[in-house]
Amino acid sequence: MKFEIRNRFSHEIVLRGEAESLRHFLARAKASVPDMCGADLPAANLVGIDLARIDLRGANLSGSNLTRADLLEACLAGCNLTRANLTCAKLTGSDLTDANLTGADLTMAILEGATLVNADMYWTVLTGASLKGADLSQANLAKSNLTVADCSEADFFWADLGGTNLTMANLTRATLTVANLSKALLTMADLSGATLAGADLSGADLSEANLTGADITETNLIGANLAGARLLGLDLTKAKR
Repeated sequence: MKFEIRNRFSHEIVLRGEAESLRHFLARAKASVPDMCGADLPAANLVGIDLARIDLRGANLSGSNLTRADLLEACLAGCNLTRANLTCAKLTGSDLTDANLTGADLTMAILEGATLVNADMYWTVLTGASLKGADLSQANLAKSNLTVADCSEADFFWADLGGTNLTMANLTRATLTVANLSKALLTMADLSGATLAGADLSGADLSEANLTGADITETNLIGANLAGARLLGLDLTKAKR
């Protein structure tokens, strides 16, 4: 099969050649062309592909199937990954700054230490994903699903998590300073040692959540459900109630 991949912005040819499939073509081309910035690859079948440490800044991968793909330390800044399937993908240390992940499926994906600053992750599925130590400051995660996700030590500074499902999520020692968590579901979530200073948790469900040792200075807890929550070491007078 013949393939011709163009830059989504300039329409210039980035890659041209033949292979039995697009996945094999890209995997083979990676060694000689590590820079695929702006590549236009919508709805591509890239299941299990090895694109570790590749430069795909600004690429269009919307609707693509990247299940189990190896994107270790890849540069995906500004990428269009809307509705992409990244189930079980390896994204450890990857750069997804300003990426659009709206509606993407990242179930069980590994994003440890990844940079997702200002990423658009509205309605994204991150069930069981590992975001340990990831930087999600100013990211839009509204209405996303992070059920049982590992977000320990992650940075959610000024992130939008309004209406997000964080049921049983691990948020130990996470930074949620001035984050929006209004009406978020945090049932049985572990927020021990988390920084929630100035965060908006109005109307959030924190029933049976663990808030031991969390910083709730100026945290908005108006209308929040704290039934059965562990509040050891918390000074509720510092919060807005």
